[in-house]
Amino acid sequence: MVKMPNCCRKKSQSAVPQTVVRHLFPATLSPIIATILSLSSTWNAIAQTSPSVTPSPTPSVLKVPASVTQISLNGRTLSGAWLQRPRKNGQVTTLLSDGAFRQIFGVDFLNSNNPARQPVQWFSSTTKPIVLTTELQAGYRYLDITKFAQQAGWQLQANSKTLTIVTPQAQIKNIVASQQALDPSVTTTRENRIVVDLDRPTPWIYRQGLPIKPAQTSLPDDLDAIAPKATTPPNREWTITLDAIADPALIQRYTPAPPPPSLPNLLKQLLPEPAPPQPTPDTLIQKVEVVNNQTILRISVPFGYAPRITTLANPNRLIVEIRPDAMVERNIAWASGLRWRQQFISLGTERFSVVWLEANPRTVILKPIPTNPDTLAGTAPLIQTAQKYLAVAAINGGYFNRNNRLPLGAIRRDNQWLSGPILNRGAIAWNDSGQFYVGRLTLQETLIAPNNVRLPILFLNSGYVQSGIARYTPIWGQSYIPLTDNETILLVQKGEVSIYFAGGKAGETAFPIPQNGYLLTLRGTAATAAAQLPVGTKVTLTSATTPADFSRYPNIVGAGPLLIENGQIVLDAQAEKFSNAFIAEKAVRSGICTTATGTLMIAAVQNRAGGAGPTLAEHAQLMQKLGCVNALNLDGGSSTSLYLGGQLLDRSPNTAARVHNGIGIFIQQR
Repeated sequence: MVKMPNCCRKKSQSAVPQTVVRHLFPATLSPIIATILSLSSTWNAIAQTSPSVTPSPTPSVLKVPASVTQISLNGRTLSGAWLQRPRKNGQVTTLLSDGAFRQIFGVDFLNSNNPARQPVQWFSSTTKPIVLTTELQAGYRYLDITKFAQQAGWQLQANSKTLTIVTPQAQIKNIVASQQALDPSVTTTRENRIVVDLDRPTPWIYRQGLPIKPAQTSLPDDLDAIAPKATTPPNREWTITLDAIADPALIQRYTPAPPPPSLPNLLKQLLPEPAPPQPTPDTLIQKVEVVNNQTILRISVPFGYAPRITTLANPNRLIVEIRPDAMVERNIAWASGLRWRQQFISLGTERFSVVWLEANPRTVILKPIPTNPDTLAGTAPLIQTAQKYLAVAAINGGYFNRNNRLPLGAIRRDNQWLSGPILNRGAIAWNDSGQFYVGRLTLQETLIAPNNVRLPILFLNSGYVQSGIARYTPIWGQSYIPLTDNETILLVQKGEVSIYFAGGKAGETAFPIPQNGYLLTLRGTAATAAAQLPVGTKVTLTSATTPADFSRYPNIVGAGPLLIENGQIVLDAQAEKFSNAFIAEKAVRSGICTTATGTLMIAAVQNRAGGAGPTLAEHAQLMQKLGCVNALNLDGGSSTSLYLGGQLLDRSPNTAARVHNGIGIFIQQR
């Protein structure tokens, strides 16, 4: 998540606990609350029988699968979707989701214009690629790997919900590393590289790891001196894991040297024992080890660089190039109405890697996808949330407070507000007919009571806390825990103020939310309004958006800032109350936009070649270069996640942060 300005990240007084109390409450509750709890079991029944209560319909695209399928590869259990079907000859056809095929086996996908046929490369020729047939089902695109597996010598067996795959044991014949000084201005392939020679093709994966801490090679002259801070970001470890056994001589070649002899006893008393010497960060291969019949290469990659890994046949080789432009450009027709693109986009002398999906809004459905269907509190990796809802594609959505995992912006689904907008920030709205609208959004709710009492409700189901009146509905969850000290809480049921509560200290007491009503929380100076709403007062609500056009759309996600409107860059992050630090920050960013032809695009703008990600101003320019005529910046940084069919396209899954909500794309099955 990109860092939020202080107004959106801090909570007044004490923090809210991460776990919202749903069923159990402290024993020190007042008799009034105890009475409410005794009635709480009847609220659901009232809500079900009352003609005034109409539960929001759940779209058919939001069904949750009963289970997750598994793959056992050479004895290791991994997550991956698969199918098997009997054939007339008594054999079976095996289909594997393309996300699992790429992530587990290292298969590369080549450009295509036919979504029914996917060319792939895996220790094979790029001029005569292997072409696999595809099938779209329940959020995944499956590839028929039956013939591929036979030719590779794989043994396949289905057992319950696990597909067991055993590949022939491979041997690593040699590992050769060539290294030279890295120049950020160089973008050719003549840079640091590793060549792994194999006796046969074998599965491989790679993963980004943690920064490498430089080892202290000698003691400073002044033991009390403060070590100088590094002026450049540290190298980062990447691991490349192959289902192959390396010869012990190869492992020894890349094993760190043993520690030097111990210091004499007298010096030991005066000086600390030196740490065993470690490979320096500029050593390309840090270590080679064999674990559970797999060989793991640990490599050191400078900031702004990444591995580009390719495979060759005859001889079987895996080639690792350390490059500032490691991304491979792609243009793949993934499904009817959905295309996967990867390309470098230039701004002046800078080149940014951009990964995006192009969708035809007349053949797909978009929905906001919160992490938890039962409460607005909670976060999860986008890859898990998308799979939960069976979305074929998704991107992370709006901002949230990472401490209490509550939303900080607009979420509206199927004409029902899940969470209200804040700070007049940018939002995108759409309907199921493929029409979109962008702008800066405000929601005005007004509580109307007798004697011409009209009270503004500033926040709806929001984790954003300011003085004023906020409203919390059953969508928030079964209960509400005060976010600030000394809130005045009014329970409104069937359009009538029923009970007053003293909120007490923030984060301590849970107050049930009625299924046929809501809670009003009065914070700060707004507490005086309680005198105008005595118990028994009949109240009504009015609701309107500014601009009014937003009200015409059933689905809305807010984030900001707004980047492009009607083809023109309209970025004004200060007007949307973003901090100066946020505005100037260079970070990976997410965006959503529409083009002049009506195409929808969801994009992850990654780092510039050899450097950090774009500023907001650069993000707006990049989205414009992609052809966007209306564009919105979404939450970014570690939150940025672009999902497609069981895989993240823009980053290693282990580097993606948990997010609160996303925007899911669903294929309309014909």
